Amino acid sequence: MFLSVLFTPWALLALPFLFFLLPYIRNWSIQGVPGPFLAKFTNLWYMYECRRCRRYLTVHKCHEKYGKLVRVTPNQVSIADPDAIPVIYGHGTGFLKSEYYDAFVSIQRGLFNTRDRTEHTRKRKTVSHTFSAKSIGQFEQYIHHNLELLASQWDRFSKEADGGFYKFDALHWFNYVAFDIIGDLAFGAPFGMLERGEDKAEVQLTPDSPPKTAPAIEVLNRRGEVSNALGCMPWLKPYAKHLPDPFFSKGIEAVQNLAGIAIARVNQRLAAAEKGDIERVDLLARLMEGKDENGEKLGQAELTAEALTQLIAGSDTTSNTSCALLYHCLAHPEVVRKLQAELDEALPSNDVPTYEQVKDLKYMDMVIQETLRIHSTSSQGLPRVVPPGEGVELAGHHFPQGVVLSVPAYVMHHSKEIWGQDADEFRPERWEKVTEKQKQAFIPFSYGPRACVGRNVAEMELALIVSTVFRRYEFELYQDHLETREGFLRKPLGLKVGMRKRKA
Repeated sequence: MFLSVLFTPWALLALPFLFFLLPYIRNWSIQGVPGPFLAKFTNLWYMYECRRCRRYLTVHKCHEKYGKLVRVTPNQVSIADPDAIPVIYGHGTGFLKSEYYDAFVSIQRGLFNTRDRTEHTRKRKTVSHTFSAKSIGQFEQYIHHNLELLASQWDRFSKEADGGFYKFDALHWFNYVAFDIIGDLAFGAPFGMLERGEDKAEVQLTPDSPPKTAPAIEVLNRRGEVSNALGCMPWLKPYAKHLPDPFFSKGIEAVQNLAGIAIARVNQRLAAAEKGDIERVDLLARLMEGKDENGEKLGQAELTAEALTQLIAGSDTTSNTSCALLYHCLAHPEVVRKLQAELDEALPSNDVPTYEQVKDLKYMDMVIQETLRIHSTSSQGLPRVVPPGEGVELAGHHFPQGVVLSVPAYVMHHSKEIWGQDADEFRPERWEKVTEKQKQAFIPFSYGPRACVGRNVAEMELALIVSTVFRRYEFELYQDHLETREGFLRKPLGLKVGMRKRKA
């Protein structure tokens, strides 16, 4: 009798109604939080914004409309309040990463997508020594070498222009240099993109499968976009390749190819290490040395997963920021004049400098900080789960255990209440004097124990790229805005410029 009732046409019609109504009822504690109507009932609205690669901007507009609190899914609230940052992301508060991170697991869980606290602590202990001050100093030689390759290519272009400006898309070359640097650091050798002027890398889908080639930059972009969208419904990941939208099938293929790049390069490195052919101090060497509290080293799959994390974190972020920085500087010629004057005074030649020569340049640092603020490569709010217990009080609202909370970086970095009425303007001089509230709201590398472990390497790399490019070259800008697209990170889509070599 029960089954006959369950499968009547009326019951089947009721299933979609229950599918959308139950999340609304289950999350009664946040029913008073404003937000888009559909967000109260389903994750599909949020997933649609991710699929359109514009989620950061939609959330920003929602905060402008609704205020500090915005309900973005039946169980997630975006909080545009800097006071929430240390509570949600700080050490010892008990907040854990949400199921969103399950969509980013490919080989196995790494430091980035591990949700278990004990496992995260073990991994961070094993990986963190990789980024010690001593290690970072030893990494500089690899950054320096690849910047010399970039300079030689751009010098050749400049010569071809015969005194004029060589017209090209600078984004491609920022991608090439960032990928080759992280290839050198994380896998023992660059990908060769700078030498070839081409986006190509070797892929091996399993340790025993034959190698092939794939466009690594394109693969990384697709992987970030599809994983970001599937993070809204991680249970959908095993079925995503069968969805009619090619965004998902091509994205899943990209996930496999990106893992294959890491597998191929780690296998090559381990094979060479066994033969004693490599003596390098780089990220992979440090990861291979790392031990947890029990003295255990990373297994090959875990080692490959961590190397993959470094590839993702150390390439796209650097290329995105470098590209955005060049655009915003060229859009403000007075910034270029000040920056080049500082570099000319500090550097005796236009050769690739050492980090020691540029690490304390104040105006260059302000330019980098302002780019990290206004471009916000990581623009979204990273989701965290309220831990078991009494819940938490934030922005005048009580959130019980199990609710997902996030603080959107783009909204924090563009808040007129925090940064002033010129918050949407690129103005490096604002960093001459920043308030405590502004310092608290500035989260380009996230915050707390799960913040970017490679921040120091990223800052060194950016300083060396910026000082090399602006000391050695001058530019013309051929576009009036910087179009971007958001996956897990927010990426420029191109930067058309003219370039020629400055007089030494």
